Amino acid sequence: MNVKIKVIETEYPDNIVKNEFYINHFKEQGKDINRLLEAFGRNERRIVNNNNDTTLSMGIKASLKALESANLTGDDIDLIIFSSQFPEYMCPTQALIVHNAIKGKSDAIVMDLNVNCLGMLVTLDTAARQLLQNHKLKRALIIGADYASIHMKRSDEFTYPMFGDAGCAMILEKTDEECGFIDSDYFTDSEKCSAVMYPACGSSSYYKDTTSYDDMKFGWSECNDDVIHIAVNSIKKLLKDNNLKVSDVSAFCLSQFALPLANGCIDRLRLDSEKVIFIGDKFGYTGTSSPFMAFNEGVKSGKIKRGDYVVFWSIAATKTACSVLFKY
Repeated sequence: MNVKIKVIETEYPDNIVKNEFYINHFKEQGKDINRLLEAFGRNERRIVNNNNDTTLSMGIKASLKALESANLTGDDIDLIIFSSQFPEYMCPTQALIVHNAIKGKSDAIVMDLNVNCLGMLVTLDTAARQLLQNHKLKRALIIGADYASIHMKRSDEFTYPMFGDAGCAMILEKTDEECGFIDSDYFTDSEKCSAVMYPACGSSSYYKDTTSYDDMKFGWSECNDDVIHIAVNSIKKLLKDNNLKVSDVSAFCLSQFALPLANGCIDRLRLDSEKVIFIGDKFGYTGTSSPFMAFNEGVKSGKIKRGDYVVFWSIAATKTACSVLFKY
């Protein structure tokens, strides 16, 4: 018995914002970000530009698409986990609202999970292990969504032009097929835990007269750490632990935060560049759903096929990372 990824679907705004907008925006502030955008691999990103789309709404739409693709209903889902670092609501859980939207059954388990940009990957690991351990559960709906752009300071060239908005949903299902979840590996270094904070002021300062609008936004201190070695070491360990070689893996779906991360893994692991899927040039950095936006691209384009080994890896603020090995 194992747990497979049955379907994956995504949801994102129709509004495409190209680099030119951000170049002009920061030029007015006396900043030239052309080389920065080029280094990060940005060309365009999907940005919410209406009063209707939210983290929650994108998660719900992706969930409904996934159920339709799998020919299932809310009654078929035993576990719902919603991952986000920018939830629309802290109370109730977003998973509870998804449960209502899909007309879920009364004995379903619902919960939210926040590991920042790492959230959906940890959700995949958590949900797969819970399905394997609990004989009462057959299927899980896992969701990762972030309406990130609204939370970025417009004066911060390292975040405002980098993020995009998107949601992703996957249905996991128990199976007797020769596929599914294999293993995971974690890394945590908390030394610089205050380098990235949201809200920057802390939630207890929301209502203080001394708190400015920008104080409530995403707080980013420039991080120059080389995280490529974290990815490389984790992936090597994960494969070694499961008696696999890099050449056995058909696709690497990594964090889409920056193109040098993908290229660094290609160089240090000696990967075929075609196996590393990068969509950060089209969608920007979508946070928690980031590696799964790449996975969706691979599945829908036919690059990733049933029976392929797939490695997922991502990292969260400020340095906690995870890699997951699946046989799709």
